[in-house]
Amino acid sequence: MQHCLLKTWDTESNYSANIKAEIEEYMGHYCWKCGQYLANEKFSGKGHARHICKKCMAEERAHRRQLLKEKRERGEIPELKLKPVSQKVIDYVENEIIPRYAAFDKAHQESHVRMVIEQSIKLAEHTPAMNSDMVYIIATFHDLGLVNGRENHHKESRTILEADEFVKSHFTRKQIVTMGRAVEDHRASNQKKPRNGYGMIVAEADHFIEADTIIRRTIQYGLANYPKLDKAGHYQRTIEHLNEKYGPKGYLKIWIPWSDNARNLKKLHVLLADKKKLEDIFTVCLQIIWKTELVWVDAHPDITLPGDDYTGYHAMAFTAIMGKVAPEIGG
Repeated sequence: MQHCLLKTWDTESNYSANIKAEIEEYMGHYCWKCGQYLANEKFSGKGHARHICKKCMAEERAHRRQLLKEKRERGEIPELKLKPVSQKVIDYVENEIIPRYAAFDKAHQESHVRMVIEQSIKLAEHTPAMNSDMVYIIATFHDLGLVNGRENHHKESRTILEADEFVKSHFTRKQIVTMGRAVEDHRASNQKKPRNGYGMIVAEADHFIEADTIIRRTIQYGLANYPKLDKAGHYQRTIEHLNEKYGPKGYLKIWIPWSDNARNLKKLHVLLADKKKLEDIFTVCLQIIWKTELVWVDAHPDITLPGDDYTGYHAMAFTAIMGKVAPEIGG
C-alpha cells in the first residue's frame, strides 16, 4: 500500500503550509545548507527554526570564529581579552583550597588541579565575556568531593562549592548555581552535555588528553587502589581503562570540537592501535613512578652517638628510633 501524503484541508490558504509540514513529517526536516532531509533530532531548537542541522551549525560557528580571528590578526577589530582573575580569589585558592588536594590519590593532587586551572583559563580566553573568577573557582573546586570517595565526587564537589563561605561572599546566588552545575557536570563518564559553557570548559580542561600524562595517572591510580597487581596486571588494567574511556567507542565526550583535546584524541586512537609503542610508553612511565615515588629504607645502617669516639658499638637505626638501643650505648 502506498503512503498517501495528501489530505483534505479546510481552506485553500493553509494548503501549502500543511503540505510542507506533511512532507517534512514523512521525509524528515530539510537542511538548506547541506541539502539533506534529516530526522528532527539532528536539529537544535535554533537550527530547526533556521532550517540548519546541528553539523552545519557547528561548521558555521567554526567559520565565524576563524573570520573573527583573521580580522583581529589584521587589526580590523580590537583584540578581546579575558579579564584577569582577582588577586583575592587567587590568594584564597592558594591558601585554603589547593592544599586539600594533598590528601587525594597521586592522580588527583596539586599538579592535577593546577593543570585544570591552566587549561580552563586557556579555553576561557576564546570567550572573553566569561567571568574569569568563576572559571578559576570552578577549576579549583571540581575534585574536592574526592574527600568523600570517588563514586559521587562530582556531586559532593558541588555541595562543597555552594556551601563555601568565601564563595557565598564573593559571588551572587545565580553565579553560585551556575558554578555548582559546572562542577557537577565535569565528570568524564557523564554522557549528557554540560548545562552551561563553564561546565564545558572545566570538563574539557579536566581531560587534558596527552598520552604520557594519561598513562602515568592511570598507573598511579592503579598502584594506589590495586596494590596486589604485578606489572603485567597493571599493564592489562591500563590498556582496558584507556580503551574503555579514550578508545574509538569510549565513553569520553569532547564538548569543544576545536580544542586541543579533539585533535589529541585522534592521535591517541592511533597510539592505542600500536601495541608495541603503547607498551614502551607504559614501561617508561612505570619506571619513572617507581624511581620517584618509592623509598628504600636500609634496615642495617650503623650509628654512633654524637660526641662519642667510635668504640665499635653498633645499633640498627630502627632500633634507636624505637628506643631499644643497648644501655651501654646510651639507651
